[in-house]
Amino acid sequence: MSGDPYGPGPGFAVPPMPQAPPPAPPDGLRAAAVALLNLSGLGLGYALVRRWLPMAACWTATAVLLFVALPADADGVPGTALVLYGVLLVLAAAHGAVVGRRTRLTGPAGAPLALLLAVLLLAVPAGGALWYRDARDEAVQQALLDRLERADRLVEAAGRQPFATARSDYRTALGVYRDLAVGHPGSRAAGQVPDRMRTYYTTVGAPYGRHDYCAAVEPLTYLRTVPGTMPKRQLGSLARWPDERLATSLYECGAAGLTDDAADWVARFGDLLTTFPRSAPAARVAPAVDAAVRKAEKDVRGDEPCAAVERLDSLHSRITDLARSADGAAGTADDLTGSAGRASRSGKAGQYSCGVDQFEDGDFEAAQKTMEGYAGDEHGGNRERAKKIAIGAEVARTLPAAGKKLPTTASGGGISVTVKNDSPDDVTVLYTGPVTGSFTLKGCGGCKAYSLTDTLLTGFKPCDDSGRHYPQRTLSLPVGTTYFVHKPHGDSTATPASDTARLRPGYIYTECAYTTRTLGSSY
Repeated sequence: MSGDPYGPGPGFAVPPMPQAPPPAPPDGLRAAAVALLNLSGLGLGYALVRRWLPMAACWTATAVLLFVALPADADGVPGTALVLYGVLLVLAAAHGAVVGRRTRLTGPAGAPLALLLAVLLLAVPAGGALWYRDARDEAVQQALLDRLERADRLVEAAGRQPFATARSDYRTALGVYRDLAVGHPGSRAAGQVPDRMRTYYTTVGAPYGRHDYCAAVEPLTYLRTVPGTMPKRQLGSLARWPDERLATSLYECGAAGLTDDAADWVARFGDLLTTFPRSAPAARVAPAVDAAVRKAEKDVRGDEPCAAVERLDSLHSRITDLARSADGAAGTADDLTGSAGRASRSGKAGQYSCGVDQFEDGDFEAAQKTMEGYAGDEHGGNRERAKKIAIGAEVARTLPAAGKKLPTTASGGGISVTVKNDSPDDVTVLYTGPVTGSFTLKGCGGCKAYSLTDTLLTGFKPCDDSGRHYPQRTLSLPVGTTYFVHKPHGDSTATPASDTARLRPGYIYTECAYTTRTLGSSY
């Protein structure tokens, strides 16, 4: 026999092997089960119909999505990734439904059981979405808390710097607090903003706590602007926190400047009276100013009367300006106006003491100017003596010895002194000594200015022409030394002449005023 020893015997035919299982009859329940299983994102529907490559594609897409989404952060998953993944799931479900409609399921599970399993597995992506939402919310909370912490550190660092330097950092931190409170009102970070604002206020206003009142004015003024940017519920009583402190700082800074004669005390008191006109510190302004005026009045009788007069003049000007700022507090405005008037009167009266002090210190030019100003005030109580001191100071400017004694108001004497004018110009004669005074002699008609050569000639005697009528005046002066100065009257540029006369009993004295001219100038 021939043939395959293992094959069938003679007379048996071997049927051909089928290439693939025959298609199953259409089954909508099976198609729904495969589609729903693919919606889980794991491609399990493809596993039941033995489509391994599409299943691998589903696993890959899900892995990529998890790589992009995890760990969860505040920004979440990019919208493009979610759209693409959703489209892929829909396509996988649609394709799975088509395949499962005519493909038998592998394994013992029937279509009803697979459908039930698919429904249960839908909880996986739904639960994952819920978990991811919670994780992302927590990430958002942490990101907001991180922003809050950075703002806190910024405030802490700013508190170690002068306010002018730290202002921008304070504004930046305030912007963060406001964004958390307004933009994320339900967040844990927003719930901590009220506590942070208390720290913010105490940090910005720290100079007040150190009693550095002038340095506290600017930051406290800034804090009063914060309620315009922050919700009231986040501030509570903090909205009024700076007011009393700022009023106190303005007063204390202004009072210190008033004592030290600083330039800004009027501005500080003015801001106080304008911003807080009915506050307790505002009520202290007028008494403080009045005390400064009284102290300056007392100083007029001290060692530096001129400085005190200058202080009174300054007070008058500044208090007058301040009174205009006190319109909101009528009583204060009236009190300030009264203090300004008294400072003015005391300053004018103090000019006499100042002029005496200048004379005694040898500053005759200043003494003359001061006394002439005082004597020009008709309300001055020492006008007559001030005029004498002004004359004595002017004489002493030419003859310093005339300034050894302060002129008095004494008059008269037993010695006759005649003063003649041998000059074509009017001449003012000033004299001081036991008696002080001045008078003016008209120019001599027909007289001329002598040349310098004339004055050097032997026997030169001005006022020696007995036939000429010289303008003259006779004085009765006491015994002692009298100092004379002859100066051109009016705007003449001639240089004053001088003479020192030692008067003794039994003599008659004559003074002669004349003019010499050289190189076009006279003196």
